[in-house]
Amino acid sequence: MSDQPSDESSRPGVPPEPGATAESGSAAVGDAGGSASGPVRGPEGETGVPSPGASSEGGTGSPPGASSERADRAEAGLPARAATSPVPPQNAGPDVPKVPAYLRTPQRADAGQRRGHQPQTDALAPLRAASVPVIGLGTLWSVLATALFSALLLGEGLGPNLLIVAAPAALGAFFAARSAGRRLRPWTAVWALGGLALLAVPALREAGWPVFLAMVSALALGSLALHGSRSWPGVLLGSLGLFSSLGTGVLWGWRGVRARADDSRGRVRTVVRTTVVAVVLLIVFGALFASADAAFADLLGSLTPDVSVGGSPWRLFLFALGLAGALAAAHSAAAPVRWDGITVRPGTARSRVEWALPLIVLNLLFAAFVTLQLVVLLGGYDKVMEETGLKPAEYARQGFWQLLWATMLTLVVIALALRRAPRGGPGDRTLVRSVLGALCVLTLVVVASALRRMDLYVDAFGLTRLRISVAAVELWLGVVLVLILAAGVFGARLLPRAVAVSVAAGVLAFGLASPDGLIAEQNVTMYRSDRTIDTDYLKRLSADAVPALNTLPEPLRSCALENLQRDLAHPAAPWYATSWGEARARDILEKQPVLNHGTRCYELGRVADERHGYEEDSYDPH
Repeated sequence: MSDQPSDESSRPGVPPEPGATAESGSAAVGDAGGSASGPVRGPEGETGVPSPGASSEGGTGSPPGASSERADRAEAGLPARAATSPVPPQNAGPDVPKVPAYLRTPQRADAGQRRGHQPQTDALAPLRAASVPVIGLGTLWSVLATALFSALLLGEGLGPNLLIVAAPAALGAFFAARSAGRRLRPWTAVWALGGLALLAVPALREAGWPVFLAMVSALALGSLALHGSRSWPGVLLGSLGLFSSLGTGVLWGWRGVRARADDSRGRVRTVVRTTVVAVVLLIVFGALFASADAAFADLLGSLTPDVSVGGSPWRLFLFALGLAGALAAAHSAAAPVRWDGITVRPGTARSRVEWALPLIVLNLLFAAFVTLQLVVLLGGYDKVMEETGLKPAEYARQGFWQLLWATMLTLVVIALALRRAPRGGPGDRTLVRSVLGALCVLTLVVVASALRRMDLYVDAFGLTRLRISVAAVELWLGVVLVLILAAGVFGARLLPRAVAVSVAAGVLAFGLASPDGLIAEQNVTMYRSDRTIDTDYLKRLSADAVPALNTLPEPLRSCALENLQRDLAHPAAPWYATSWGEARARDILEKQPVLNHGTRCYELGRVADERHGYEEDSYDPH
């Protein structure tokens, strides 16, 4: 369907057809907006029927001189000029082409547009939303509260203050997400609640290593809550995605503040100038009056908060860190990076024989090892020790590490096998599930054997931080294998998020279980059975071990607690920077102070070092 009009008279520069009547000319003028009714006056003023040369006159609003020009052309025997239509305005009417967008004059966005949405300018813009709303007042106040709490509460240590700082940051992210039109989804709530639960570990435990794991895991879960990822690239990159919004978040906050300052018609600038002038006047004249009168100086000192000059740079850094972190969280909530948009191409599918034969051979090897482990568990342990020549502790310790590596490599083999698995039809899917399912089941038996060997080693030489850590990792690998088996039966859509949940749940359980307390309890229990204990190692534990070590008889009790007594002798930190484990240890040692046994502590607790077959751990986190 054409956009051009069908009326020929509307085309400029086209003369009328020969033989056109006066009525048609007057009708054309009437259509143009002039008067077509009544008699038409000629050039001399008489009334009558208009001539063909003057058919366009009469109420048309012709410019002065148009009638005389027509008369002159008629006397000279020249045809009359065709009536030309007025030139339409630019971009008006279907016959005039529109001006391209790149030739138009750019218009400055008004305040309403600035309050609406801002375009993305970062490198991850293709994975973000097309626009991000300007930061709202609720988000701004929440970000400012996070920065102030960070500067005031985080400088003394770690404890409940992490939860206090995280609360306004989460509130600011909620306000930003709501302004962007995002809704709270079930998995978002799971990540958010899991992150806040992990921050309870620093509030309860004093040991640094589980606290560090809990903080890192809480940051990862918070990032997942903001981005809402579900695939493997989304979960892996989304857990670190908060760092991608640090620069863009600060820039977004600055643009929002500047836009609101422009919209306020100078009120914000007036308030800032007034505040600065008032503060300067108070400082100058307050200093003069304080130096002039000692009583006024005491009054001013009691009213002024105590701000340490030495700690000011550190508090300024914490303020900036809290500000940038809260802005990054809010910006991620308003414009999350869709890490699920990153796709990983599947590997080239192999034929059934080429793919299945190596895995079947591996399954047979695992089956032979599992059969031998069952024989050992059923009573052939002493015979195996005689044939290998290893001591029980050496057999248990060396076997654990090899089995741990075997479990991790099996997960790598499963991941590579899934990329190269045949994908021709139902038969291929059945083959993949059967071969990999058998490998997962056999690997679970390997995990159980590894944990059994670690149990034997702990019974012989006690529990340490390294031993409890690697045992926890091996247990988590077993959970991952169970999740892979479940994905093979019910589908792998939830597998990435289920693995992430298992990591967070494991870290939370590890922190709440108080590993230092478990180490102390196990060693105290072992001392009561075989009268051997290594106080040199136990004295390096954290305050979480004080309740268990306090049950030892003297002088072992004082020898194991002397370092902790010295560390806790310093002035107590504020309540918001003190964990429950530290507060409980202080209370115990205040009721039962440590006795001074002098050099006797160096002679006690070394029986474990002299036991046959003992080997010192090659690594200890502390």
